[in-house]
Amino acid sequence: MAITLTETGMDGLYIVETAVFGDSRGYFTETYNKRDFIAAGLDYDFVQDNQSRSTGGVLRGLHFQKTHPQAKLVRVISGCVFDVAVDLRKSSATYGRWFGVELSAENRKQLMIPRGFAHGFLVRSETAEFCYKCDDFYHPEDEGGIIWNDPDIGIEWGVAGEPLLSEKDRRHPTLRGFETEFVL
Repeated sequence: MAITLTETGMDGLYIVETAVFGDSRGYFTETYNKRDFIAAGLDYDFVQDNQSRSTGGVLRGLHFQKTHPQAKLVRVISGCVFDVAVDLRKSSATYGRWFGVELSAENRKQLMIPRGFAHGFLVRSETAEFCYKCDDFYHPEDEGGIIWNDPDIGIEWGVAGEPLLSEKDRRHPTLRGFETEFVL
């Protein structure tokens, strides 16, 4: 089985689509196959799988780890989200830019986010279940974030007013207040 990569205009950030085989009984797809990913130039050693469930209007993000940055392969298994990655690699030509894509159980798209990006998503359905693979372990003492509505980044979330946020996500600094250089 092969995968299809769609470029996003940011180095290493791809929309990933897998072959889907369906009939009257349902469907089957391999969401991850290391050989296919390596053949496509995506050689990651994933060490942790995570899953979250959120209600409609919840925004989680924009998160990253400072000295243990994680590459992530993200997807939705129930519902729909608007998924966003922000380039925080200061040496990158796309530093400070964002990319967003709708991920849903129906479209089965995934987003491959390389190290050095902040990540977040807004739930557009009544609920959503979100899954992601990481190539480094979670280190709670190492987490960082950028505020979801940073005017310098200008993410178009498509939401009127403020989404449902955790207290931690309300207190993130702007990109201008971000001082950490990733160890990549």
